[in-house]
Amino acid sequence: MDATSAGDAMNFVDQMPVLPILIPFMASPLIVVIGARKLAWPIAMLAALASFICSVLLLLSVADGSEIRYAMGGWEPPFGIEYRIDALNALLLVLISGIATIVLPYMLRSLPHHVSLKHHTLLYAVFLLALVGLMGVSITGDAFNIFVFLEISSLSTYVLVAMGAERDRRALTAAYDYLIMGTIGATFLVIGIGLLYMATGTLNLGDMADRIAGLGDNRMVQAAFAFIVVGMGLKVAIYPLHHWLPNAYTYAPTPMTAFLAATSTKVAVYVLLRFMFSVFVPAFDFVGETLTLIFMPFALLAMFAASFVAIFQNNFKRMLAYSSIAQIGYMLLGISLLTTTGVSAAIVHLVNHGVTKAALFMGVGLLLLHTKNSYYDQIAGMGRRMPFTGAAIIIAGLSLIGIPGTAGFVSKWVLVQGAFEQGYWWLAMLIVLSSLLAIAYVWRVVEALYLAEGETGHVDEPLVMVIPAMALALVCVWLGFDTRFTLDMARVAAEVLFAGPFSLSGGE
Repeated sequence: MDATSAGDAMNFVDQMPVLPILIPFMASPLIVVIGARKLAWPIAMLAALASFICSVLLLLSVADGSEIRYAMGGWEPPFGIEYRIDALNALLLVLISGIATIVLPYMLRSLPHHVSLKHHTLLYAVFLLALVGLMGVSITGDAFNIFVFLEISSLSTYVLVAMGAERDRRALTAAYDYLIMGTIGATFLVIGIGLLYMATGTLNLGDMADRIAGLGDNRMVQAAFAFIVVGMGLKVAIYPLHHWLPNAYTYAPTPMTAFLAATSTKVAVYVLLRFMFSVFVPAFDFVGETLTLIFMPFALLAMFAASFVAIFQNNFKRMLAYSSIAQIGYMLLGISLLTTTGVSAAIVHLVNHGVTKAALFMGVGLLLLHTKNSYYDQIAGMGRRMPFTGAAIIIAGLSLIGIPGTAGFVSKWVLVQGAFEQGYWWLAMLIVLSSLLAIAYVWRVVEALYLAEGETGHVDEPLVMVIPAMALALVCVWLGFDTRFTLDMARVAAEVLFAGPFSLSGGE
């Protein structure tokens, strides 16, 4: 390799942190400018795949607990915008880009069932913008940039949900409710960031953490924390701030639901983790008290109340939506334990649930090809008629329960370990009991698919949809046996969080 080639390769490696954002960001307007529907999907697919490959390379680079820092435009922080990649957000980048990459082939056959062909070009462009926003929130080290990227993803998501109105007009109402609640959440977040800027004079998370270290008793800092927690609580769908989620997941086009359920709330959980551990740090009394006195009770409430509601649903998609609220409770419970094991459980469940829920919603989409809707009486007997679809749903359903040998079991096992480490045997029992409720609502699906009377005869299962759904279902099994990717990386991420807050001078 000559000097020029070596220099080009080195420049490419140096620019790696920005590529997962830049590639889909450039591809989105390109799709609109070209305007050709037949080229929209290939461009989106190549952009998502490139973003995924870059994310995997970044994850491998920080797997040892190190971090990568990238100053945008060469402007060093705190004056310039900085990207910071560690084990936590690198793992999230792989999840987001990976789900986007596997959902796009699924869209080829599923999307025409929900959205007319004339809108597909716009939809792929908006989908990439949503990907850009979610990836940007995960990678940026600037507080205001978090808000900007969060709004990019939110505005795109509102459009993606509303596009379900061609099949069901209730999608418009769902998108409107989501917009209102999302706007309130974003307003609270930006107020919190503004208060932090007033208290510290900086927006860089590392510089902010350095300056905030001696301001724990400052009322403005405490108010900023409260605004950020409430604002992101709406985005996370913390119980009881969850009312936007069931309708959004139920009436959005199923491919969009599969993507959003696997990524959107997970990014919001990440933002909470980042502010609580990298900026405010649990050493502040108000942080620890919030986690113990607010997060833990509401997490338990979500685990039981949302699961009870899910049991009595008669719509598969809506049941999965309430199940997501319950599963978010497990993540928040792990964070509230304030231990490395507890936070590891939250992080690994963030990934495992994302994969599991995407597989389940893809299964619903396959059923919808042959049914009017996802009500249990409409999908009666479809498991016998669609064996591969039924198999994917069953495997992912077992992971949702937490059956040994699946990804969901690993998450809940580590969470139970975290509870016992703290001496909370009663909390471990509640985790197990709430998992038993999951058996009830998953069994209702099994009953509808296999035991209920329905039409007979095999129906078409398009390979372009079955393969992604089965692939994710098999990933649930793989992650249940091989925990090197998820659990080991989650522990590294948790150790990084507990090692101390971001520092402006750290990681050089």
